[in-house]
Amino acid sequence: MRTERMLSGPAPRLKAPAGACDTHMHFYSKKYPALPGTLNPPDASVADFAQVMARLGLDRAVVVQPNAYGDDNRATMAGVAALGDKARGVVVVKPGVSDDELSRLTADGARGIRFMNLFGGTLTWEHMDEMAARVQPFGWNAIVQLDGRTLPEHAAQLKRLPINYAIDHCGRFMEPVAVDSEAFKTLLALVDTGRCWVKIAGMNEFSKEGGEAYEDIGRLMRVLIKAAPERVMWGSNWPHALGEKIGYPDDAHSLDRLLDWAPDEKQRQMILADNPAELYGFAP
Repeated sequence: MRTERMLSGPAPRLKAPAGACDTHMHFYSKKYPALPGTLNPPDASVADFAQVMARLGLDRAVVVQPNAYGDDNRATMAGVAALGDKARGVVVVKPGVSDDELSRLTADGARGIRFMNLFGGTLTWEHMDEMAARVQPFGWNAIVQLDGRTLPEHAAQLKRLPINYAIDHCGRFMEPVAVDSEAFKTLLALVDTGRCWVKIAGMNEFSKEGGEAYEDIGRLMRVLIKAAPERVMWGSNWPHALGEKIGYPDDAHSLDRLLDWAPDEKQRQMILADNPAELYGFAP
């Protein structure tokens, strides 16, 4: 792992298809106040991310609201505005948000709400039913981050959500689980409903096997992709908010994981382009 954030370098071995999308990345700027106790890494700008997109051969991005800003979505939506039609936003809105505000965010490119059940997230399980119902009329979906080992106890709540949703960070099993574990079988069952996607992202934050192969995660992702390639997406997790603490991964190596985990070109077409276009409403 590197001690500095990487913006340029050798291209990945994987040649991304047209319409390829990074479905999980963030913008940061010190001009926006961060909540106490949250990760607030060095500024990560649109110009910086444009270099990353060019290096990886990506055409689209989903900008996700960081924990640092709570429900102050200005940094996220400024990034969406700067990227234009090739970007969508996933934001945080609290109970009591007005329909006018949800309409404004939708018009500006927001298509999702973030539920973060780790690290002091603003919206958690207790808000999920209410806020999923609030954003449903606006055509939004959700992303959900959790410790995947707790999936069995939360499966019923996820199944009753009235909107589509994506589970973040490969399920984020904070300790490795086996393919035949109840937790991973629950993830597969949720995907099998047709309303749950999984994002391959952020492996360096929770893999216990180290290196750049992330084999403790890879053995799960190969099974998932073989079972339901139409329900998997990829994200860089740029700019790697934990990078100063645990090191910065090489985003090209992260993308190249798909050469192993999704060995079929048609699978990679779905994961990188078709599935994000369907969930986030990008034009064909």
